[in-house]
Amino acid sequence: MANFSIENLKRRKFVSMVAERLRVIGHSSDAPVKSLDSYLANRIADALHPHVQFLTVREIIEHSPDMKSFLLAPDADRGTKKLAWFSAGQYLSIALMIDGKTLCRPYSIASSPRDALNGTYRITVKRVGGGLASGYMLDHWTVGTKVTASAPLGDFTYEPLRDAKTVIGIAGGSGITPFRAFAKAISEGDEDFRLVLLYGSRTMADAVFSDEIAEMAKATDKIRLVNVLSEEKVKGAESGFITAKLIKKYAPKDEDYSIFLCGPQAMYDFADKEIETLGIRRKFVRHELFGEYFHPEKNADYPGDKDAVYSVTVRMAGEETVISCKADTTLLRAMEAAGIKAPSDCRSGRCGWCHSQLLSGDVYVPESVDGRRMADKMYGYIHPCCTFPLSDVVIDVPPMPV
Repeated sequence: MANFSIENLKRRKFVSMVAERLRVIGHSSDAPVKSLDSYLANRIADALHPHVQFLTVREIIEHSPDMKSFLLAPDADRGTKKLAWFSAGQYLSIALMIDGKTLCRPYSIASSPRDALNGTYRITVKRVGGGLASGYMLDHWTVGTKVTASAPLGDFTYEPLRDAKTVIGIAGGSGITPFRAFAKAISEGDEDFRLVLLYGSRTMADAVFSDEIAEMAKATDKIRLVNVLSEEKVKGAESGFITAKLIKKYAPKDEDYSIFLCGPQAMYDFADKEIETLGIRRKFVRHELFGEYFHPEKNADYPGDKDAVYSVTVRMAGEETVISCKADTTLLRAMEAAGIKAPSDCRSGRCGWCHSQLLSGDVYVPESVDGRRMADKMYGYIHPCCTFPLSDVVIDVPPMPV
């Protein structure tokens, strides 16, 4: 009887709720529904995280025949009136159409967040041997070139709740670009930490932005620049490579410090082994990892034959395409080479934008760049940007957003 009474009460309560809802609906306004843009929260979200930004090249600064900086401004004619704000250390994913093929490449923003508020982003492009995108941009971009980019992306940023008050920055080559943004943001008062920058170059002539960052360091004791030259001896600069001994020389003696690294994969391979000997807590070591510089055959656990060629069946939006892929080539690069518009942003296994399902076949993912969640591994999902075939495979890939 008790159970019957409880169930009866629940039923009566539910019936009364329905009646009350109908009453409220009956007294509601018949005015047209507001557009989503009418809500302030949505307008702020669109401004900070636009799906796409339409830009134009405003100015080009040539550092050398193989390195240029491009100042990008909003292209109001195509609908972008203001640049999205960002945190120093983030990057833009630039969409390119080359020989009828669509591809995206990430480039660190070398300017400060305040520069974005004043209407410009700055990216610096260095020619990479065999690099399709860098060569195209350096050879074809001119003032006025139309550019399509993402919102600012990435988590290579300073977070006071996670990072130490002092950051040892380790930069190599064009990996200096996010550190220029950090230094400029510190000098402008928009970031509050101490940056000790160890900048590895072959010669001083290769150390782009060195003079500029040195001038910022003169204006504040929160920035210190140490040039480290591998092929030249210069007064005031360190010689050789960035070792654990060199890091300890410039790091705080009696307090925690973070290490931020940005540069070529060869620098990571060397620096990571050196850093490991310092016994630093894992959370204090951060890498900027965009770009496919993985060589699977160099990994001790690589089980494949780097000279093999496999068939890749790509299913996308109800269509199926069969392409070939070399064992030492990522699935993403193979798709782009075949003219398939595959989604990508970071191109290093971290962001998950290229998240796809492996339907059949075997693949290899280097552990150092495997950013998948446990559930992804369990249910057969991969990031094609850092996945190499070990057999013929079938994958289901989401279409690139329009």
